[in-house]
Amino acid sequence: MGGQENRQYSISLLFNANKVYDRQVIEGIGHYLQSTKVDWDVYLEEDCLARLNNLDNWEVDGIIADLDDPDMQAALIDLAIPVIGVGGSYQSADDYPDVPYVATDNEAVINCAYQHLKQKGLQHFAFYGFPPDKEHRWALERERAIIALCEKDGFNCSVYRGYKTQPDTWHYSMNRLAEWIESLPLPVGVIAVTDARARHLLQACDKTNRLVPDQVSIVGIDDDDIARNLSRVSLSSVSQGCFEMGFQAAKLLHRQLNRQTAEKASAQPSTTKSAPRVLVPPIGIIQRQSTDFKALQDPYVIQAMHYVRQHACRGIKVEQVIDYVGISRSNLEQRFVQDCGHSIHTQIHNEKLNRACKMLTETETELVDIASSCGYPSIQYLYAVFKKHFGQTPKQYKRNAVKM
Repeated sequence: MGGQENRQYSISLLFNANKVYDRQVIEGIGHYLQSTKVDWDVYLEEDCLARLNNLDNWEVDGIIADLDDPDMQAALIDLAIPVIGVGGSYQSADDYPDVPYVATDNEAVINCAYQHLKQKGLQHFAFYGFPPDKEHRWALERERAIIALCEKDGFNCSVYRGYKTQPDTWHYSMNRLAEWIESLPLPVGVIAVTDARARHLLQACDKTNRLVPDQVSIVGIDDDDIARNLSRVSLSSVSQGCFEMGFQAAKLLHRQLNRQTAEKASAQPSTTKSAPRVLVPPIGIIQRQSTDFKALQDPYVIQAMHYVRQHACRGIKVEQVIDYVGISRSNLEQRFVQDCGHSIHTQIHNEKLNRACKMLTETETELVDIASSCGYPSIQYLYAVFKKHFGQTPKQYKRNAVKM
């Protein structure tokens, strides 16, 4: 195979680079190219759907494409050149295209989100999906998966598919979503079919005064930076194995091209085999504020906890929490200790310290800005807190966390 490896191939990638899912797949393809040093001339189509009717004039040796799109699948399925499909998994083998295919494991993705919520002690579950259409068949697979998981454990699962996101129907759609949220038993864990749909849920909860995560815990899918940062409450999300999917897709195409070259050299076509299929599991759950749920029972404590989560890093004192809840200090303190096992002051302190630790380990923010963002009066105060709790300075904490 040494001579075959030296041939340059022209490869076309048919993906929507505006989607985080597709971008990560493309990144995985790029990593395969860099790690194997294959000689591919790669072209990323900017408007691949518009050019599908001109396939006969494409001068390419192979294609890797997002085959979740049925129009894309229909156009590419019978090409003479190798085509590698990337998309969602299906319960029925008949739903897969007859080409080598790399799939995100939809059942594993949903199970990852479901187990995360169940481990929080939740017993009510819901799913926010998509209205059925040919472009979102993977959404129906995720819906089926959560229903099956809940039925197996003896839980009910409320399903709401909602409406497509369109400017002219946005307010109507959000009002209907808010009505659905209000109909759910509390506390409830809701899985959204994507991060974008999860953001809708966060907005609907805000509209209906449902506390996140104390009453409604929300998990998205994709771990999309854009969707995550547009919301006041940080979103927990399932990170799919898109990078690995791209890597495996490129690997499959590499094999197909080598096999095709070998067949031409020997003039003997290989025997027909079923198209290989690779199922890629999710990386895991990225836990953030939207599922930071504790099974609290007291409604006054739930209100207090919600206020602390939202305002601890603004330098609030216990008195402001008392004023927000509206009962006596001794009453609320007693309830808080009984439900949480510690005082309101300790909870405020924990929220600030957790935020500081997260900023230290996940960002390159300057210490003076971390102190300010977390509600500490000075950088010296931040140093004193870390010395007391961890026996080390913030810089030492960051350095040791990186080593781990």
